[in-house]
Amino acid sequence: MTIAAATNENLAHISNVLVYSAMAVYTLAFLAHIAEWVLGSRSKVGRTAAALTPAAAAAAPAVRVGGGQQAAGTAVLDKPTVVTRGAAGARNVPDGPGAAGGDVKGDLYGRVAVSLTTLGFLLEAGGVVARALSVQRAPWGNMYEFSLTFSTVAVGAYLAFLVAGKNVRWLGLPLVTTILLDLGLATTWLYTESDQLVPALDSYWLWIHVSTAIFCGAVFYIGAVATLLYLFRDAYEAKVARGETPSAFARSVMERLPAAATFDKLAYRVNAAVFPLWTFTIIAGAIWAGDAWGRYWGWDPKEVWSFITWIAYACYLHARATVGWKGRKAAYLALVAFGCWLFNYYGVNIWVDGLHSYAGVE
Repeated sequence: MTIAAATNENLAHISNVLVYSAMAVYTLAFLAHIAEWVLGSRSKVGRTAAALTPAAAAAAPAVRVGGGQQAAGTAVLDKPTVVTRGAAGARNVPDGPGAAGGDVKGDLYGRVAVSLTTLGFLLEAGGVVARALSVQRAPWGNMYEFSLTFSTVAVGAYLAFLVAGKNVRWLGLPLVTTILLDLGLATTWLYTESDQLVPALDSYWLWIHVSTAIFCGAVFYIGAVATLLYLFRDAYEAKVARGETPSAFARSVMERLPAAATFDKLAYRVNAAVFPLWTFTIIAGAIWAGDAWGRYWGWDPKEVWSFITWIAYACYLHARATVGWKGRKAAYLALVAFGCWLFNYYGVNIWVDGLHSYAGVE
């Protein structure tokens, strides 16, 4: 029998200060991301997309003379550009650098935004650690703590992609916006005083099961954002390919994004990579349930929706691998799967009665 440790109120207060400080820094990062998108020039993607409209393609020669020069009466020919077609039949333009598009001013704001996001991540991570130390346990005993850790891991995954050299600067603005909403919800509606765990959660499986669930959710979130942006970018490319003129707002946003095919590929890769870990999460939860409640599976709402989420992502991956679903049909299925995860995250914990009702919300 373990003796519950007393709550260290000073560390709990420090945790709250760090979390609010992180929110302030994330707000500055949000403004810097906005400045990057508004003040930066259009990316190479946009300029290439405009050049590949049917009207422009018809007017352009099949092979152009390099630099307008000739050597000994023979034209010096450049390599012709090959235009492929994406999943929706739209022309698949090359990737660009994302927001700012190499513009010096835009790139400066982008670097400031990433730096502020990194600082916000460090402050929030410090808040999570301080919360854990205040009660000497894993900081995942209620929805407030779960939300803090989830948003921290999501930002950490984004920064890890950047460190690895991946072109994901486009994720910064939607990520910081979502994190601010998540933290705002956590610090107002979901906030719970630092306290000890209920007996059923006082297990080493809390470190294993919940930590993997949080990590999976953070990566699924990145896949969902990539999927959503794919749908917008694919529709834009299709409209350009049909010779239609998108609105000025659509151009200002879409032309700063990578090609639709890039979003589609990224979403598939991250969802496929994390799916085995989500499988492990469900298995670990079943083992923990056997230790805590004497049965491995009891069709509790959390168990049911975890399994529904697993089925949804399994259908998405199976359709991509065997049926050949790519593009919009697969994207819709991926968003349904993430919607199941979101309901499992918020809905089941808050609105559905069950053995997993640890939200701490009155």
